[in-house]
Amino acid sequence: MAEGPINAKIYQSFACKKALNAIFQQWEIQAADGWNTSGDPCSGVALSQSDSTFEDPSNNPSIRCDCSFENATLCHITRLRVFSLEKRGTIPRELLAFRYLNYLKIDQNFFTGPLPTFIGNLSRLGLLSVAHNSLSGSIPKEIGNLKRLYLLSLGVNNFSGTIPPELGNLVELQQLYINSCGLTGEIPSTFANLQNLQIVAASDTAFTGKIPEFIGSNWTRLESLRLEGNSFEGPIPSNIGKLSSLTILVLRNVLLTGSIPSDISDFQSLQKLDLSFNNLTGQIPNFYQDYSAFKEASHAIEMLHDVSLAKTLASVYVVENVVANNFTLHSSDIANFAIKCGGLQMTADGIVFEAENNSLGTATFNVTSTQKWAVSSVGLYEDRENPMYVQNTFAQVKSTNTPGLFLTSRTSPVSLRYYGLGLENGPYTVNLFFAETAYPDRITRSWKSLGRRVFDIYIQGGLQVKGFDISKEAGGAERAITRRFVTNVTDNHLEIHLLWAGKGTCCVPELGYYGPSISAISVVPDFKPTVSGLPPGTSKRKTALLVGIVVAVGAVALVLIYLTIHFMRRKEYNDEEVLLAIGPRPNTFSYAELRAATDDFSPSNKLGEGGYGAVYKGTLSDETVVAVKQLSVASQQGKSQFIAEVATISAVQHRNLVKLRGCCIEGKRHLLVYEYLENKSLDQALFGRSDLRLDWPTRYNICLATARGLAYLHEESRPRIVHRDVKASNILLDAELCPKISDFGLAKLYDDKKTHISTRVAGTM
Repeated sequence: MAEGPINAKIYQSFACKKALNAIFQQWEIQAADGWNTSGDPCSGVALSQSDSTFEDPSNNPSIRCDCSFENATLCHITRLRVFSLEKRGTIPRELLAFRYLNYLKIDQNFFTGPLPTFIGNLSRLGLLSVAHNSLSGSIPKEIGNLKRLYLLSLGVNNFSGTIPPELGNLVELQQLYINSCGLTGEIPSTFANLQNLQIVAASDTAFTGKIPEFIGSNWTRLESLRLEGNSFEGPIPSNIGKLSSLTILVLRNVLLTGSIPSDISDFQSLQKLDLSFNNLTGQIPNFYQDYSAFKEASHAIEMLHDVSLAKTLASVYVVENVVANNFTLHSSDIANFAIKCGGLQMTADGIVFEAENNSLGTATFNVTSTQKWAVSSVGLYEDRENPMYVQNTFAQVKSTNTPGLFLTSRTSPVSLRYYGLGLENGPYTVNLFFAETAYPDRITRSWKSLGRRVFDIYIQGGLQVKGFDISKEAGGAERAITRRFVTNVTDNHLEIHLLWAGKGTCCVPELGYYGPSISAISVVPDFKPTVSGLPPGTSKRKTALLVGIVVAVGAVALVLIYLTIHFMRRKEYNDEEVLLAIGPRPNTFSYAELRAATDDFSPSNKLGEGGYGAVYKGTLSDETVVAVKQLSVASQQGKSQFIAEVATISAVQHRNLVKLRGCCIEGKRHLLVYEYLENKSLDQALFGRSDLRLDWPTRYNICLATARGLAYLHEESRPRIVHRDVKASNILLDAELCPKISDFGLAKLYDDKKTHISTRVAGTM
């Protein structure tokens, strides 16, 4: 009779060993020295219940076994850790063999593919951490079955879609990390059930809607809330002050409106508060009493009054709003200058780039010895023990004939400004030289390549580029790119401002990697100068200007030590901003990136020709295959029609409609990036040379699914759309022969609130 249980134990041990070996074989990793997979994996160091042993870097990968089952006669693997080993592959189904797994940590690798639905069957999981990988697809709703989860970490991945409302079933959840992972949509109402949450990190996503009121009423145990870089709307929740345990509140750059709730003064433990880059109005609540210096510097903070600071506020920061704009200079001595940011003087292409290698810090202002220009850096690298304000590289930067210009880059955690001093008034061209050298290229397939540096570019106070990503614009890391801007100098000074507004990753390849970065600057006149260009003198006016700037930056430095609350007035959107404001916001690609993906739009990659241009097959740097629609320059479709197409296609999402993955708008170049459909169009499958053989049941299913897509366009989408050009060539087939409608043609848009009908060109594919 005892033979049955013994056989079961032997089988269980064999099954675990087989599954573990299969997983390690797929991921091409070796077991740690302290345990083995040739015999019983639950032996040696795997039996230790010490967390320090389990998490020891020398014991990686690591497992932990629990041998208390069936009167201490049966062992099960309960923990698996494969951390930061740069491994690749997918998440294997063999994990299901570990029925008692309560801890799965596979962060900082480069695993691809979806997060599989079978994860929801590992019902004993308490910790699930798959952050810093390249996982894609939607978040499976089955994760909502993991009722014992206390930590869920999905950040820094390539997921898509919305948060499944089923995640509201995770009532034991204490820590949630969904930053920089590609999710969109609103925070589900079911999240009101997550009353045990202590830490929520949801930065750098595309969440929309209002910040829910239930955060203040239900998440009462919350200690840290980070939502920067989202697309929320409306006010700060009126009951936010009820979060008495809150130590960190970051709502930076989330499009908030209204006033700051007065009960924010109820915070007793707050250490960091950041409400910057929103559209807030009114007064700052009088909740920090002891720092009168802020009253002296309050003129530097736009639309704020009664600035003071609470006794218990340990670390709050303020970013400067004005420096040079408070001063004018009425003498001109120069008509050009060039700066080697973060490096020594050098000559490139006949231009002498002056050295800019002084030490910068939390709030620093330096004027060059020639007094041609000045530099200001403001901000604190959070969570970085040894902040670096200069990035050095030994790599050979590509796409330039002057690689030495990119060996150093000046970086700043928040705000980096360069000023031209004593310029002759007139039109100028500003050349900004960039290369991303802090992150490896995506082609390395390393988790460190997942880092994204995103910042805004202002010239003379005007927003020129919103959400500038050096690596994306250049077509990869360690590639040079130059951005040129035409501006006008009217008061003898020029301001170049690079500003981090909360977008991009915060902690790749380590904590504190973010903020603007630039390698060099050159400014040349677009007119014939009348000045000599020699180093200027020390006129009283220029001295007054420099003293004034230093005093202003000093005042701002005092503000910076304590509180970051910066209010920005609305600016007129240029075409690029309008494009970025579309909801759900499409991804944006640089022309260089798409050119590389399509092998310079090679004829061998051409898929076909549409009414407005050709469509090419492309492979992005992360190996995603896409279809790139290149609108011809001669096309009658202008910017407004292009934006209309992006807006229309982005607004309607259905499994039977072709998905828009992103777009590119650079000058006259307009491109759309769609998902790639392997089996091309239905007419090719039916009438062309195709290996597909569509039987009648398959054809019926294609018709039915196409009808569902049309029904969605006609009845459910907002705005409702009449396709007007349904034909077999406009129906594409994916790998599973699922049809997707691809060409909206001239769409009629029905507005439920209006009686008239408006039309616009939504484009063709």
